[in-house]
Amino acid sequence: MLTDPLTAAIAEAEKIVATAPHIRTEADLTEGYGYLAGGIAACVHATWAYSSTHPVFVTGTGPYAKMGLDNPDTLYWGAVVRDNAEYVVTGRRGTTCDLSFQVLAGNYTDAAVPGNVTAFDDRALRIEDDGSFEVRFGPGPRDPDRNYFTLAPGSSQLVVREVYSDWTQRRGTLRIDRLDTLGTAPPELTRQDAVTRYERAGRALVSRVKTWLQFPEWFYLKLPVNTVTEPRRTPGGLDTQYSSVGHFDLADDEAMVLTLPATDAPYLGFQIGSLWYISLEYIHHQTSLNNTQAQVDPDGMVRIVVSARNPGLTNWVETLGRSRGILQFRWQRLDRELSPADGPVAQVVPFDELPGALPFHESNRITPEDWAARIGARQAAVADRMLG
Repeated sequence: MLTDPLTAAIAEAEKIVATAPHIRTEADLTEGYGYLAGGIAACVHATWAYSSTHPVFVTGTGPYAKMGLDNPDTLYWGAVVRDNAEYVVTGRRGTTCDLSFQVLAGNYTDAAVPGNVTAFDDRALRIEDDGSFEVRFGPGPRDPDRNYFTLAPGSSQLVVREVYSDWTQRRGTLRIDRLDTLGTAPPELTRQDAVTRYERAGRALVSRVKTWLQFPEWFYLKLPVNTVTEPRRTPGGLDTQYSSVGHFDLADDEAMVLTLPATDAPYLGFQIGSLWYISLEYIHHQTSLNNTQAQVDPDGMVRIVVSARNPGLTNWVETLGRSRGILQFRWQRLDRELSPADGPVAQVVPFDELPGALPFHESNRITPEDWAARIGARQAAVADRMLG
């Protein structure tokens, strides 16, 4: 049958999920099967939207199709590019905190991270007073004064990230055109094209599952447990982004307190992720906080509590019953170097001793009604982004 390559790949991917080394509980496996479903949907969608001659921006990750420790504060868009063609990206800047562009050479795999050709944010662009902009990518030469950026040999993907520091901010618009095909139509698909796309979707699915199972092993799990690194430039990532990472292993009667100074960075986000290397459910639960959502103590410090049990605190980040997971901080749109003093410090304490570990515990407390309002605000904000 035409779909045999895809169904065979789904079966292979299911075996990889079912035998993942981190699985300890039925909940771990169930989460894996949900992750697999999102991967199937994303790979089929991306493959059938694919066009090398008439590219479009496609989102490969979101609340129902997660991968790559997706940031709950970020919208991700990607388009296929070729290094010998010219493209124009047209848009209107929204009110989000950050809008960044990155050109990659190659794909993420379980053996390598793609090369970073160029990366910049919208501060490198000329944007009109009404928020509209036009940025061009092509063989060159590079000319930032004309909003023109080079596609070096091997360039294959253009990735755009729109980052919310406040979930009530408004997203912008974005469109990509390949100049030599603008105004034409792509050829109609043939049966062989359909066969090829099912094969490609299957390969992409298996690669996706294998790839993102490797990232915790490469970048997190070899670190000492229940610690976090100093802020460092994100490897292969955005020019203005720093990260601090770690992983946790907490008993039900333990909590982690993460303390760091309130930042002058336009964006600071914290999230916990599962060992599938995806965000935890962030619409109906507070599994992430950013610099506008987190409470700042009178001494200028932010204290985040990670635990399975509810401590009744504003900055509680829920593990959703998981004993293990990933810790991730991101600073973006920076115009200075970060030092260890800018980063977090982790402390594990018995859950019942949290009041003594938090110098402003009483002012950190939150009522059930106010907590429900926080969750309601998350639900409304994600719905307003129309991320179905």
